[in-house]
Amino acid sequence: MYQNDQSLITKIKKGEKAAINQLYQRHRSYWFRICLRYGRNRDEAQDLFQDGVAKVFQEIKKFDEERGTFKAWSNKVLIHEILKSLKKNQWQESFEDLDSTNINFDWNGEIIEKITAKELTEMIQNLPFGFRIIFNMYEIEGYSHREIAGELNISVGTSKSQLSRAKKALQHKIQMLF
Repeated sequence: MYQNDQSLITKIKKGEKAAINQLYQRHRSYWFRICLRYGRNRDEAQDLFQDGVAKVFQEIKKFDEERGTFKAWSNKVLIHEILKSLKKNQWQESFEDLDSTNINFDWNGEIIEKITAKELTEMIQNLPFGFRIIFNMYEIEGYSHREIAGELNISVGTSKSQLSRAKKALQHKIQMLF
């Protein structure tokens, strides 16, 4: 029997363990894809996934459906936990503060259509740390540069420059394929 996220969350809050498994099964692929984009490889993504999902279920009692969807809420919790985990290892020195942010980037639609999701994910995984984090937060998750700067404790200019450099690096990698 299909149950929506909210009914499963209500059951989880009441202590029903089967509901945890159902909610996990429903969202695990989505959550793991997020972790793949932030991790350098599958093993690191798996570690981020385990920590992040544990945090989602630890915090689930705080979820309020009137403030948004479970998917959006769990995405925020997961990304926050990913960033927290990454901060333990390879953090501040990975964000360069640059004044030059006027790199123009234009996605070529024909080339993008020829790249598989797996190839693009691998390209993103191989970006330098700061590029990868900011590219994901801005282009994939929809954070503003101001939000990124606040979350990462960097300047807005650094966020913009890292994004520009990430796009230029991806553009170069894509052009090398064709």
